[in-house]
Amino acid sequence: MSLRPQLEAIIYAAETPISLDQILSLLKESMLAETPGVDPAELKSRLRATLEELIADYSGSDHGIEIRQVAGGYRMSTKPDQHDVVRAFAKSLKPPFRLSLPALETLAVIASKPPATVPEISEIRGVDAGGVIATLLDRKLITTAGRKAVIGRPILYKTSKEFLLRFGLKDVHELPSMEEFEKLLAESFQSDLIPGEAAAQEASSNLSSVSGSEEESSGENSSEHETVESESAETIAATSERDESPESNLEPEEKRNAS
Repeated sequence: MSLRPQLEAIIYAAETPISLDQILSLLKESMLAETPGVDPAELKSRLRATLEELIADYSGSDHGIEIRQVAGGYRMSTKPDQHDVVRAFAKSLKPPFRLSLPALETLAVIASKPPATVPEISEIRGVDAGGVIATLLDRKLITTAGRKAVIGRPILYKTSKEFLLRFGLKDVHELPSMEEFEKLLAESFQSDLIPGEAAAQEASSNLSSVSGSEEESSGENSSEHETVESESAETIAATSERDESPESNLEPEEKRNAS
């Protein structure tokens, strides 16, 4: 039997990425039956060459799927060009896999600085990460990596193989930097806002600008009012001085006699 269809069938049927050594252990007997006495290193080289040919074939535009190297093995996955239609189909089958913002932040810290303890994660995030760790463990996105050799021997955590599978990564080195991650996270959060929330944010922004204009206008009116009050006070004071003068209280005839 030809090696290529066997290889294709194994990768398709595998639930998790299958490594080259695993494929070799499955196909070794059939390969030796076709070419007896071949060196094991030669068998692996032949298998790798056939796999590369298969990967190149699936990379063509006439295929909607491709063979990718993920988490130390090979698996079939949809091409980026088909993600929209596949995403729509997946949403119709089961609820989407979503994580809260604190969970994503904690996961990002663990992925960028593995392995990490809960106190270290909490120090970076500025809040307690104990509850979020339990959620990530339940989702199998992180796993334990022993204990740190310090007082108290806290548990160390690192990302799991499930994490690589969920995010379609070969290893953690393919992850974006923290700056890139924050930018992507902000864009994702903005796109997830429902129209009502977006309108509320815009209205709030407009209200703030209007409030600022009203405060400026109120300040100008207050200044004008203070000027008017000041002028009125001066007028009243001048009038009071005239009223208190002895001559101002005399009648016209008394003024003439006085003069």
